[in-house]
Amino acid sequence: MDEIGQYLRNMRAQAPLVHNITNFVAMNVMANVLLAVGASPAMVHAREEVAEFAALAQALTVNIGTLDPAWAEAMELAARTMAARGRPWVLDPVGVGATRFRQDVCARLLDLRPSVIRGNASEILALVGLGAGGKGTDAADSVAAAEEAARDLARWTGAVVVVSGPVDFITDGSRGWRVENGHALMPRVTALGCSLNGVIAAFVAGDPGPEPVVAAMACYGLAGEMAGRAAQGPGSFAVAFLDALCAVTPEDLTRDARVLAL
Repeated sequence: MDEIGQYLRNMRAQAPLVHNITNFVAMNVMANVLLAVGASPAMVHAREEVAEFAALAQALTVNIGTLDPAWAEAMELAARTMAARGRPWVLDPVGVGATRFRQDVCARLLDLRPSVIRGNASEILALVGLGAGGKGTDAADSVAAAEEAARDLARWTGAVVVVSGPVDFITDGSRGWRVENGHALMPRVTALGCSLNGVIAAFVAGDPGPEPVVAAMACYGLAGEMAGRAAQGPGSFAVAFLDALCAVTPEDLTRDARVLAL
């Protein structure tokens, strides 16, 4: 991935419409993140229109953070539309290990073949029936502890699997990458993790595969590093992060991405 910045350049040239079914906490932050990075966001979750709208989008994200039965049905309808049209969609199994309802919904969503699955280590372990399931939406397991489970999940589902953490791990089941970009303040700002799903979806909208996912992770982490140099704390970091997402260039990404291929 010598020219990793090309994936950012390609995404901005396309400016894809990303359809997001995400949680109440994340909607506004995620929309701003997608606009800042160069994509076009939409937040649509009504059962009556979700399949019709998904057909218009270049990519979809599904986040089960504030799940209820109506939203679960909408998620399945939208994911089925994307699968039928051969368009990418990203699954974030927030807190999947916490309740049987979340596990059942995720099992049905996995049957609809997500293109990318992104979660913390405990969520990835829970998806393959391992670990304690974490504490709510926080990870109780290390990224390293979930790497083999991530490979198994990728081989089972055909998805690119991302384990988020201080050092991110990405795999397609055979190959693997670690991304070391990021900043310690990123987990201190609500919904930045959820918003990352939209950036991943934007990067894979026109170029499915693990390499654009790696580029999205590095771009997001690099923006965090840029924001961290200007921020005084979580509040100023949130503002600086949007500015950094907008300001980061393909050349910055190629030069400063810290990616290790395994």
